[in-house]
Amino acid sequence: MKLFSSVNSYLGVDIGTASVKIVELENYKGQAKLKTYGYADINTNILRASTEKNNQLIADYIKFITKKSRMESRQAIAALPTFSVFTSIISLPPMPKKDLASAIKWEAKKFIPLPIEEMILDWKILNKKDFGTDKSDASQQKVGGIFTKKDSVEPNLTKNEDDTVDDKKKPATQDEVVGRDSVANKSYRILLTAAPKNLVSRYLDIFKRTGLNLVSLETEAFALSRALMGNDPSSVMIVDIGSNNTDICVIEEGVPILNRGIDSGGQVITQAIMNSMNVNVDRAEQFKRDFGLNVAGNRSVPNTIQNALNPIISEIKYVFDLYQRQGDARIEKIILAGGSSFLPNLPQYLSQLLQLPVIIGDPWDRIIYPLDLKPVLAEIGPRMAASIGLAMRDI
Repeated sequence: MKLFSSVNSYLGVDIGTASVKIVELENYKGQAKLKTYGYADINTNILRASTEKNNQLIADYIKFITKKSRMESRQAIAALPTFSVFTSIISLPPMPKKDLASAIKWEAKKFIPLPIEEMILDWKILNKKDFGTDKSDASQQKVGGIFTKKDSVEPNLTKNEDDTVDDKKKPATQDEVVGRDSVANKSYRILLTAAPKNLVSRYLDIFKRTGLNLVSLETEAFALSRALMGNDPSSVMIVDIGSNNTDICVIEEGVPILNRGIDSGGQVITQAIMNSMNVNVDRAEQFKRDFGLNVAGNRSVPNTIQNALNPIISEIKYVFDLYQRQGDARIEKIILAGGSSFLPNLPQYLSQLLQLPVIIGDPWDRIIYPLDLKPVLAEIGPRMAASIGLAMRDI
């Protein structure tokens, strides 16, 4: 479905465990404008199957979607699944900036359960303004990329933004030393992200087969934050309930600082209804959409769904406790995303249970699109949130 002519557009490609979603957005006077979109249900098995056959299958689906949806851009931005990426907030004492990269790499070994040689590291100083080095250039605003290159898809290893970390022969000037008197009592607060090299290589291989130019590969949490929160500085929890897994991330001032993922999602709920009521998958899906968590009338379906949701709710509570132990900040609301977020009465159920406002996120809220498409886009919005956020990255 072709909606607008091309000017300067990007493809946001979300390879999930049960589907591939692609959105094409163009830059229209500094705003993101919808050109077209498409998706296909497919068991990608992206994390478990690294075979050439599987990579080619995913590439073929991407090519099929872009052709069927008449997408014109060749510039693609993709995301690594949240549960495949290690994220941590670390603190480091004041030191010359040229020594920071090696210190971060050393500190990363304490938090990452895999050999550091097998990982690609990305990091961002969250409190730059405390050191008088808070800049507003585009590269610093677009944090979160495992790599970001226009003309190449080679990963950018252990070097972040514009910090000089390899010129060890030059003596540090007073401005370069963050331990000077004005900041002597402050520490770097650093967001550390690590992704397995073999997984990144898998994505590079897939996109090479598609013929698209993979200009950036970032974490899914950043894409969700961009699509669902924009510039909102609030502390918010995003719960992305997919088919096979649920990702939970806490966003603080636009930056995902805490990420968790569990192997439970919409298919677990469907399977629970099938087992409880002895019905086939189609009937179970219908029950799920019709009844959800509404308690009026027959309670058997809502009760079954509540039991199936318990692992997700337990993980949400765990993330709450984990976040609140880290400081004084409090989560102000929960935003739901993913195809299973439309479960009837789910926001109300979670809001009552957790004593917090819970809403279904609208990733189209910051996108220009034809109003006559609003009913269709509203229906598919939650499942397209990550791909929308990806396509927004360079707009």
